Amino acid sequence: MRLLPKDDLPDRLEVPATDLSNCPQSGISGGNLGIGAGMMIDQVALVAAVEQVWEIPPPGPQNLLADPRFLAVAEILSQHSGTGKVALALSNALRNLGLPCARGQAGGPEPEQPAVVAEALAQGFRATTTQRRHLCPLDLADDLPPMVFGGARIDRFDKDQLEALIDRRRLDRCYPSRSVDFARLAQLQWLVVEEEVSIDPRPEARAVPILFQRMDQDFGAVDPLARRFPAAVEGTLFCLLLAPWETWATMLEVDWRGFRFPWIYTVDADLAVQPAAPPDADALGFEPVFHEDAYGDEHESERPVVLTLDDGVAQDLSAGMVDVWAKRQRAAGSDLFFTPVEHFMVRAFQSAGVDELLAHMTVLEAALGEEADHDKRLRPKPERTLSATERMARKVAWLLGDPTAADAYRDLFRIRSLFVHGRAGLGTISTDQRVMARQLARRVANMLLDLAAAGSPPRAAVLAQLLARGAP
Repeated sequence: MRLLPKDDLPDRLEVPATDLSNCPQSGISGGNLGIGAGMMIDQVALVAAVEQVWEIPPPGPQNLLADPRFLAVAEILSQHSGTGKVALALSNALRNLGLPCARGQAGGPEPEQPAVVAEALAQGFRATTTQRRHLCPLDLADDLPPMVFGGARIDRFDKDQLEALIDRRRLDRCYPSRSVDFARLAQLQWLVVEEEVSIDPRPEARAVPILFQRMDQDFGAVDPLARRFPAAVEGTLFCLLLAPWETWATMLEVDWRGFRFPWIYTVDADLAVQPAAPPDADALGFEPVFHEDAYGDEHESERPVVLTLDDGVAQDLSAGMVDVWAKRQRAAGSDLFFTPVEHFMVRAFQSAGVDELLAHMTVLEAALGEEADHDKRLRPKPERTLSATERMARKVAWLLGDPTAADAYRDLFRIRSLFVHGRAGLGTISTDQRVMARQLARRVANMLLDLAAAGSPPRAAVLAQLLARGAP
């Protein structure tokens, strides 16, 4: 499942069916699957076995997994993949490919031909990698330019293109009673992120992961760095968040963000996995609009709600994202980003209210904080008189080359302390203060990225240099 070729970014993206799959007739979203080792398969025997399953009349046996015709296919694939049991994974795969006896009275998309099914199963049950496509509706987004950077694309897609990207045939096969309003979804712009990931070579473990988990683990344990979005999406989102949205936004009182992600829909090329439930257009922002026809009759329709941005954003954003992505690639491995700067930038994007401000303050702490800020014994003697807050204020100001940033940090840290420690005197947080926290976090993250991409000294040396300059 690769990014569809678009050399000169035309106004409308063409999505040829052959670019969506290795098997153009199959309707399988995704392309190349990494193939692992295993026995050579008897393709003729597999096609014959699939034909027997394809001839099972609806509504099918009471227990498909115990049917001899199903078990014959499972036995061939089990030997082929060398991974043991495959029944649950095979059940998912056959339904993904349009198992005729499971179509029901509604019918649904035509099933694939047995030869196509056999070829897809042979590849899928020896896969060691899979292609995933993450589709992110840019809810509330103003008109953004089409662009490609890294494994991501921002663009508009018409109804047919969205159906291909989301793999409507597979959805209709697995969720025949649930519909998706693709025409409505096509009114929005989309961020599409594609990646190739390693997978468990055991198809059964991918079909029902819980059956293969260790039962002696702590199921109540919390991963402090757990992601809400897939890692590839978070990396892309981090790059987008480095753009100055708060200076482009014309309605800061409403939101500084240029877009939102109410949900993300992931299309996985792995046949062993049942697709996620269809996405819901009702979770996106639409507003009614009225117009009169030539006869004076009034008609109601709807359009996406938009957070208006300043003119000129399109050119600035399009020119900047490729450069930002390239710098992020060069910065990979730098200890300037060893602390979770990216994690908290994305968390701030997801947060609201005071939690948003706290998350942006944590971005600054992750970027420039160090243990010596809170343990004077770890500092050189000349620095032991400085408070932790003053150390951070100086580092922020010198990194940005902006003496006023020190006062801004002190003001924001005072708000943070009043809230965390429950002191009296905490009032409302103004729009200016909320936006200032976002702006400081963004500017600091950008400067760190520039330093890391340029091959800066180690993090400890950089922070020591900032403090050595004294008061800004």
